Amino acid sequence: MLPRRLGARLNHLLTHSPAVVLLGPRQVGKTTLALEIGEKRPSVYLDLEDNTDRVKLSDPVRYFADHERDLVILDEVHRLPELFQCLRGVIDRGRRRGKPNGQFLLLGSAAIDLLKQSGESLAGRISYLELGPFDPLEVASAKLETLWVRGGFPRSFLADSDELSLAWRRDFIRTYLERDIPQFGSRIPAETLRRFWTMLAHNQSQLLNAASLAGGLGVDGKTVASYLDLLVDLLLVRRLPAWHRNVGKRLVKSPKVYVRDSGLAHALLGIRDKESLLGHPVVGPTWESFVIETLIATAPDGTEAHFYRTATGHEIDLVLTLPGGKLWAIEIKRSSAPGVERGFHLACADLKPDKRFVVYSGTERFPLNADTDAIGLGDLGRALQATK
Repeated sequence: MLPRRLGARLNHLLTHSPAVVLLGPRQVGKTTLALEIGEKRPSVYLDLEDNTDRVKLSDPVRYFADHERDLVILDEVHRLPELFQCLRGVIDRGRRRGKPNGQFLLLGSAAIDLLKQSGESLAGRISYLELGPFDPLEVASAKLETLWVRGGFPRSFLADSDELSLAWRRDFIRTYLERDIPQFGSRIPAETLRRFWTMLAHNQSQLLNAASLAGGLGVDGKTVASYLDLLVDLLLVRRLPAWHRNVGKRLVKSPKVYVRDSGLAHALLGIRDKESLLGHPVVGPTWESFVIETLIATAPDGTEAHFYRTATGHEIDLVLTLPGGKLWAIEIKRSSAPGVERGFHLACADLKPDKRFVVYSGTERFPLNADTDAIGLGDLGRALQATK
């Protein structure tokens, strides 16, 4: 397992908050990171998908009282939503007894239910952190294209071969569809959801066209919206909103949608390796989604991400509004010899960003003109981190 970039941030939050929720899809490394944190302090770990551990919480108040000096790590905590009301009292008692912070680390893979339950019950007592798959700042620069092709799920990225990586991702998708998603209460047939997920992969980084997706599935628009909401809530798909602030232009309003992990997108499309990917029509869009997901993950907390497109086609692939209001405009190119298109210049004239970049597949940073730098993905990620 590679060291995770968010480990230090998680330790910081536990030092300053009574409870921390660590969100992320299954198999992304949440449990491994939590156990590493637990090894450095008195702690106890419970997996709430394990019946033996669930029985231990038949009297949660008593159990937590027995471990009031420990960090209690609760894995898949959304399986026992009734715990959140109990945690509020336990946290407040811990504060009165001299342990105000670092009482609970809660792990979950379903964002909406967990955020709703914890937000209602633990307001002012909880912090949130999202752990994604490996990103380019966590792997060697020579492995960047392997990360793009295989995605960042640890067992996929670290597999001994492309064949084993692809087999793991196919098993992951099947398990999610047939076992994990039904546990969240979904009654959507697995094959229908697989078709929808695959359609999103085919339309990677494109504007959401709900009518087209609905027609392909033989369902109505509301049903498509519910399918999309589910995959977004499970942290498997991202909706990137369009820039909506008034700039005196007619703007595109539909969001862009993409499968967040590029390796899963490639598995859904049957792309086996880099050679197959480079000859596939999705090569440009999947690189774009890989870059966008990386930059959102490395941006400071509180950063807002949008894309900008006018009705006349002037476009910026990614606009980041950093804390404090500064705008970074980012164009994404797969080419090793990037250029700046007229539409990007015109869009920047509308928004007047503080910085402009073209991310490309190389590593050297150099100016394209007086306002815009070409830059590698890893360097831009590190530049975003330096703004924190």
